[in-house]
Amino acid sequence: MTASSSSTHDLVIRPLAGPEELDLFLRLTYSLDRELADDLATGRRLPGWMWVALDGDRLVGRLAWWTNKAGAQPLALDFFDLSPELSAEERAETGLRLLETATAAVIPAGARRPEFGRFMPADWREVPKTRSLLESLFSVLERSGARPLVERLRLEWRPGTPVPEPTGRLEFRPVRDREDLVALMTPVMEGTLDAHGQADLATGLSARKAAELHFDEEFAHYTSPREWWRVAQLPGSGEPVGFVVPARNNYHHTIAYVGVLPAHRGRGHIDDVLAEGTRILAAADVPRIRAATDLGNVPMAAAFARAGYVTFERAINYVWDAPGVEGS
Repeated sequence: MTASSSSTHDLVIRPLAGPEELDLFLRLTYSLDRELADDLATGRRLPGWMWVALDGDRLVGRLAWWTNKAGAQPLALDFFDLSPELSAEERAETGLRLLETATAAVIPAGARRPEFGRFMPADWREVPKTRSLLESLFSVLERSGARPLVERLRLEWRPGTPVPEPTGRLEFRPVRDREDLVALMTPVMEGTLDAHGQADLATGLSARKAAELHFDEEFAHYTSPREWWRVAQLPGSGEPVGFVVPARNNYHHTIAYVGVLPAHRGRGHIDDVLAEGTRILAAADVPRIRAATDLGNVPMAAAFARAGYVTFERAINYVWDAPGVEGS
């Protein structure tokens, strides 16, 4: 394939033969490249989930799925790159062929495809080359039957950033157990502004079931101390106001979840709850604290900004609502 030819007939599309071909996969670049070797070693990725499109010995496209633990099914499609040397037409043809060929081999027929997620520069719309490459990917996803779910802010607190002292308006205690946290997550889920939470409810899940799913698929896998997790309550009465889940996932320390119960919203409690989670991780001398919130969740984004978190990237998620959709 050349810049003057849009034919994909000579492309070779295949999975990696094994970890020894990681260098081939790394001929294109993305911010998560540094995690690939460890993901392969721990079973969060498999060579058979990492696909390449080759024009002779030139890598023109790649994609890969990820899961959270060895032996689990693919949870997310989180790598999808096309060579910037390709024309827009070539990116469209190569991308769709790579996506559909790999998906047919990895995802069982009739199963819903795992969500696609992509990290992007915060100014991606303002940089013409970056925008062109990303919009080529998004177009391929949409031709395959996907739709955009949400764009998110990726946030970071850095050491040296001031952490507010407790105001005394709330008291905090450790989360007792799964039920303690799920019972508080349930009413928060009912009025959530989070697009993923809303999508779970739209499938017919009750708020309780959606909360349980969130706990079991994410929180249950954290190996960081559960003693970090906190419930906020009113002094004296002990009435729950909210909660925060500071944790470490497979890659970073994070504010995994923060919420205020509906009956206590609008009183500034989110600042106290978020500050408590930040204090816990800052006291552990972590190199950074990561967090994320939907672009449209303006109140939560403002709370993170007040707490000293800065936006360092954005992310976008695409979903396939129907199983087995074929690309056009």
